[in-house]
Formats: sequence, structure tokens, C-alpha cells
Amino acid sequence: MTRTIAVIGAMDVEVELISQSLTRISQSKSAGVTIFDGYLGASTDEIHVVATVAGMGTVNAAATTQHLIDQYHPECVIFSGIAGNLTDSLRINDVVLGKTLVYLDTDMRMISQSAPFTDEYHSDEKLIEIAHAVLDDMNIKHLAGKIATGNTFVEGEKAQAVKQLTNADAVEMEGAAVAHVAARNDVPVLVIRALSDDADTEYETFREFDVSVYADTAAKIVLAIAQKLV
Repeated sequence: MTRTIAVIGAMDVEVELISQSLTRISQSKSAGVTIFDGYLGASTDEIHVVATVAGMGTVNAAATTQHLIDQYHPECVIFSGIAGNLTDSLRINDVVLGKTLVYLDTDMRMISQSAPFTDEYHSDEKLIEIAHAVLDDMNIKHLAGKIATGNTFVEGEKAQAVKQLTNADAVEMEGAAVAHVAARNDVPVLVIRALSDDADTEYETFREFDVSVYADTAAKIVLAIAQKLV
């Protein structure tokens, strides 16, 4: 029986690397994104994978997540990206799994009056367990913690304010939106964030980072998790 998972990556090179491990691959454009569509595993017991890059920010992330759910009806959504580190227990290139995801710039007293009627979101426990096993096998230090999501690039003094406000382990711009839409549709989700810096880098410097090493690692993490679902 073929099952479908949706993968949203942080960057084009990551999703392209994932697509290279798929068979019967096709490519299409819809809802403003390029989607790679293929299969992972043996033909008698395989996973149908649809993978794309959403773009930065909560609206791009939410729109892409809803489109993939409507179009492909996946059994789960895996979101992989980078984030600023807010915890002393991890370092750059370590990983935070989004056990809990919250918004930075949203009044949840109003938002939580609509489905899924909550002021925070969560990755699926089973998917977190699988991710723990994969990251242990890859000898990547990680934790399942809290991720804060907002539409502003956070660095310097802003990072300390976010830490005090949310007690988050990492800060980024998409994770809560992906988890929000997944929860609204009752689809299990896993948010994976590799730490690119200590939330202390100005954007003009950050945009020049070489992300090729991260992209290769991220693709391997996502594929290893998908293979454990076969």
C-alpha cells in the first residue's frame, strides 16, 4: 500500500537533493511553488513523497502546507529548515525538534477561538520518536523543545527579548504556521530546525551564509525519517 508524505524544505538545494533519492520523479508548478513528486522504497512497500520549498514567512509556509494537504492528502507533513539558537545547551549545526511551536507576533486570545482551538502547536509524538532515533544514528546533537515563529528576522537584543517572552530554544519564521495548518487539518506534523547561528547575526551577513553543508545534512535527515515510515 502506497502512503504519501509531504516535505517542505528550507531551500531549493535541499529539496533537489531529496528529489535525487526518489524514483519515478516528476516536477510541476502550482500555487506558486515547484513540487517534486516521486517514490521512496521498494515498489511493494513504498512512500509517495511530494517535496517543495515554501518560501520565507508564515503566509508562504501556511499557503504551501494547505496546498500540499489539499492536493496530495499526505499522512504527515515534515518541515525542515534553519533557525537561530536561543539555548545554551546546543550549538550551531545542532537540531531542535519542534515539540511545541508558538507565534511571536500574534494575539492568540483571538486566533485560538478558531480551529484547532489552541494557543500552541505540537509535532507528532511518533514522528519525534523516529526523528530522535535518526539523529542519534547520525550522531547529531538535538533536543525536542520549543520553537518561536515570527515574521521578523530576529538577532541581537531582539533574540534576548524573544527568549524572555517565550522561553524558546530556537527562533525562526515558518514552523508554527506549518504546524498550525497541519493541526487545523488533523494531519500529523514534524518540524525540524538546524541551528544556523546564535540569533546574533545581522540579516545582510546571514544571507551570505554557505548553506550547502546544512542542505546535504537536512536532506539525509528527512530521507532517513521517511524510510523509517516505509
